[in-house]
Amino acid sequence: MEYTRLGSTGLKVSRICLGMMSFGDPAKMEWTLPEEQAEPLVRRAADAGVTFFDTADVYSAGASEVVTGNLLRKIFPSREDYVLATKVYFPMGKGRNDRGLSRKHIHASIDASLRRLGTDYVDLYQIHRWDDETPIEETMEALHDVVRAGKVRYIGASTMWAWQFAKAQHVAEVNGWTRFVSMQPHYNLLYREEEREMLPLCLDQGVGVIPWSPLARGVLARAGQDAATARAGSDPRIGFLYEPDNDQLIIDRVARIAKERDLPPAQVALAWVLQQPAITAPIVGATKDRHVDDAVAAVDVRLSEEELAALTEPYRPREVRF
Repeated sequence: MEYTRLGSTGLKVSRICLGMMSFGDPAKMEWTLPEEQAEPLVRRAADAGVTFFDTADVYSAGASEVVTGNLLRKIFPSREDYVLATKVYFPMGKGRNDRGLSRKHIHASIDASLRRLGTDYVDLYQIHRWDDETPIEETMEALHDVVRAGKVRYIGASTMWAWQFAKAQHVAEVNGWTRFVSMQPHYNLLYREEEREMLPLCLDQGVGVIPWSPLARGVLARAGQDAATARAGSDPRIGFLYEPDNDQLIIDRVARIAKERDLPPAQVALAWVLQQPAITAPIVGATKDRHVDDAVAAVDVRLSEEELAALTEPYRPREVRF
């Protein structure tokens, strides 16, 4: 495993971040694994050197945070041995204030997340989306407050327009508040719209990039294969985010290079993401041993300039989708 700094901070993270959305309550999503089935996968990742773990309060309505906290405390000797990230924004109840990025919801949510995670602090606390109903000044000051309170070490953001991210950073800077150190965008071979503004902005400002869905919700991992998965058959966002028919040339090239290299397609697709200049650590979900193994192995795969060009060339601009 390789390790790197998260953006320009001194925080060291593994080049692979294990996404914990796959673990929680199967009653919420049929492809989600309960704690006893998740434990061997998290142990496998930790044994391979993964020290970076990402979840969110909304995953399985809080159950993912419970599983994440239980397993990390069991697997790692010390709280300082791993980097724990979670998020806030999406509804966690039926109340009018049980959502968004108001001061009220942020303070309530960090306390609830800490209880579920069974820890005194979160290393990286991220806003899951932009909140049009709350002034960004209120949000950034509330995030600064939870950092000053010792409940959060760093703050990050996810999936927004580049101008929104720049505005939030400016508001924090002029007021002397904590700035975001990371961005978690949607980014993979099938969706590269973030290359226009967000990734250059992050590179320029020293912001770490930890993309979600680097395998396009498993579509790229199945390149050249016909077999469907439980998630593919039950995840409506696959059809919303991707257009497999239009993306087939890219998928075929992943399959071809994988065959030429005698590698699983997932390793090829992840290696491409890892070799992009802005990327700190892709967030990879896992429900099987091979998912962990492919993610870890991808760190050591070096694609040639010709292979990188072959994978990059077929892409065509598409509608921005969050």
